[in-house]
Amino acid sequence: MGYIHCCGALRKTRTYKLVPQDDFVLCELDYLTECPVCGHTVVQLTRLDKNDKISVIRRINKKAKKFFQDLKLKILYEIKPINYSNMRVGKFYLNYNEFGIKKRCYSNFKALKIGKI
Repeated sequence: MGYIHCCGALRKTRTYKLVPQDDFVLCELDYLTECPVCGHTVVQLTRLDKNDKISVIRRINKKAKKFFQDLKLKILYEIKPINYSNMRVGKFYLNYNEFGIKKRCYSNFKALKIGKI
């Protein structure tokens, strides 16, 4: 999931991977259907060439919709974000550190002997 800067904030967009054209190595298209503040449709094409130079093409409203329709045939796939909430995590916890010494909990302030003589 990509982001486009619009109305002073970053807005989540749908990101598509495109077929690289000419001397470009990487082409990505970010599409914001409607900005929640101004209501604009924004399309941003980001390209990376062989010399590591980035070129950005940005269109708004009618030009954005026409630009997206023209590039629809060159879309390879949509980049989907990974949902980390569904990943399983183990509950095993090792009570020893890397030196083989048992870890201590320092939240018990009665056990601390700081300042005692």
